[in-house]
Amino acid sequence: MENNNTSKHQYFYAVGLSYKKADAEIRGKFSLDGVAKTRLLEQAKNEGIESLIVTSTCNRTEIYGFAEHPFQLIKLICENSQGSVESFQKVGFVYKNQEAISHLFRVGTGLDSQILGDFEIIAQIKSSFSQSKGLGLAHAFMERLVNSVIQASKKIKTDTEISSGATSVSFAAVQYIIKNVEDIGNKNILLFGTGKIGRNTCENLVKHTKNEHITLINRTKEKAEKLAGKLNLIVKDYSELHLELQKADVVVVATGAQNPTIDKAILNLKKPLLILDLSIPKNAHENVEELDGVTLIHMDYLSQLTDETLENRKKHIPAAEAIIEEIKEEFITWTKGRKFAPTINALKAKLNAIKASELDFQSKKISNFNEEQAEIISNRIIQKITTHFANHLKDDNTMVDESIEWIEKVFKIGATAK
Repeated sequence: MENNNTSKHQYFYAVGLSYKKADAEIRGKFSLDGVAKTRLLEQAKNEGIESLIVTSTCNRTEIYGFAEHPFQLIKLICENSQGSVESFQKVGFVYKNQEAISHLFRVGTGLDSQILGDFEIIAQIKSSFSQSKGLGLAHAFMERLVNSVIQASKKIKTDTEISSGATSVSFAAVQYIIKNVEDIGNKNILLFGTGKIGRNTCENLVKHTKNEHITLINRTKEKAEKLAGKLNLIVKDYSELHLELQKADVVVVATGAQNPTIDKAILNLKKPLLILDLSIPKNAHENVEELDGVTLIHMDYLSQLTDETLENRKKHIPAAEAIIEEIKEEFITWTKGRKFAPTINALKAKLNAIKASELDFQSKKISNFNEEQAEIISNRIIQKITTHFANHLKDDNTMVDESIEWIEKVFKIGATAK
């Protein structure tokens, strides 16, 4: 699928890595924070890439965009993260044209999520598109594609039960705590980080444990206070983290820090401690497990926990896939029309020029020439001819590029894409 907005021979690619082949440590190296994403987009623009979006979540780092070669996009990821090309070659993927489009649909509709039916990624895609558009990096193809994915996501969420039941990493974390910590209602729980996953985990903790000993700590205290005000919880300064860790029975870490904040050096424990790290990159250093009584659980382990809810969700995959195919087909039809429309317009202009010349000639040659009637008949003939060509180009069996080239060669026209 070539990009009609540029004279370069470019194709649409999806490149990146996800939980499917890259573990949490590798995903952490390739993760992009807000600053890195902006830097990547600006670099892409400077290198002549005209349209792309980039997403980076706890489960994946991916770029969708046009390039002459996928390595242009792979290089952008590697140069703006701590990942290497060598590592990418081991765990990364490259999809082109139709496969790339299909991948974005599956990601945006929760079918490719680590937990089936998790629709949080669509908000990330919307945000990524807005950022790219703001920088002039999202042309009509990308806008139409993202809107189609959003449409599919909404329809699947509305018309199927693939997201029914409470299942997410944050919910799985709380279920793990309930099943593995006795008398959880009277334990000291510390939540470090109040981003989206942190907030969801906190709300689930309050709802399902009835615990009144939950303490929140965030680097920006105001964010913790905002959440605590809704749930009537305790807030402590970030500077008190090491003290609160000693009091805690359970610690949930959900920060966006690029390096571990919790390691064995700041733990001076006198009782068992369960640490659940829901961060990417990992925010609890693995050396904490060297201490007696410490149990460290990462989000990848929690995502593997299956239950009846997930099994029920799987039953709705065929219905979701049918919705995707329907909306994706509408998008593909639009791209085909967009591709050959300039050629049809150029053909119509050429035929109209021939018509004008011929009518002028005949009006001088024939007495009582009815130019108005000839104009009507000629226009109808031109419309029928161009419709025949358009129907040919719309046919699924038509080699569109070759047909466009043939039409332009025969009629000596040059179409300009818009």
